[in-house]
Amino acid sequence: MSSSNCLVVIPAFNEAANVAAVVADVRENLPGFDVLVIDDGSTDATAQAARAAGATVLRLPLNSGYGVALQTGYMYAVRQGYSTVAQMDADGQHQARYMPELLQLVRDGVADIVIGSRFLDRDGHYQPSRARKIGMGLFSRMASRIMRQHVSDPTSGYQVMRIEVARFFCSDVYPADYPDADILILLHRSGFHVTERAVQMRMPQGKSMHAGHRSLYYVYKMFLSILVTMLRPAEREGDESRRPELVPVSDRERML
Repeated sequence: MSSSNCLVVIPAFNEAANVAAVVADVRENLPGFDVLVIDDGSTDATAQAARAAGATVLRLPLNSGYGVALQTGYMYAVRQGYSTVAQMDADGQHQARYMPELLQLVRDGVADIVIGSRFLDRDGHYQPSRARKIGMGLFSRMASRIMRQHVSDPTSGYQVMRIEVARFFCSDVYPADYPDADILILLHRSGFHVTERAVQMRMPQGKSMHAGHRSLYYVYKMFLSILVTMLRPAEREGDESRRPELVPVSDRERML
């Protein structure tokens, strides 16, 4: 597979202990691919570790949220003229060896965005907490019903997309914190084709961004976001007159 014109985006917050190994994993399994780490206002040596491992690093001045970090990567990809964007987390749970299959599906036109799913093959290798399992199952069923297709892992951050999807995300439709089931539903209603493929993931190291009291906020926010998404008029891909307008250039964008 050609490595040209694809960017791997890795959002990272205080991942100095893990990010170098993640970058090395990408470089081993996807030789020649460009790797961009978005340091989301880390207070440790995340940026230095990523740069030493061979990644390009963009640093946000403040911790702005997972969604903001990803959107910064999408803006970079659009501005630099990439045709495909892959993304994975910096905590070590994602394995780059599955990325070539997902990339090939996008390049072959099978889907506009391919999600790496922990649960599609039902082998039980990934065991979240009971609370997270209930939440994942709830939003999985909601997304599956609305999209009229099986969605097994709506919270997966292991994804590959055409640049048109990344460009769509460079707008006010993309959340600053948790882009999960609501974004998959929005993509479907906007005419993009979403599919999943089974991957193996490791249990994440450190504290989940959905842990503790944040899990209650996450459930509330996701219900609200899905409701707002369903209130938006359904759009068809290619109807640019009905697409959300790109946001004006901001201070964050000027950093690129």
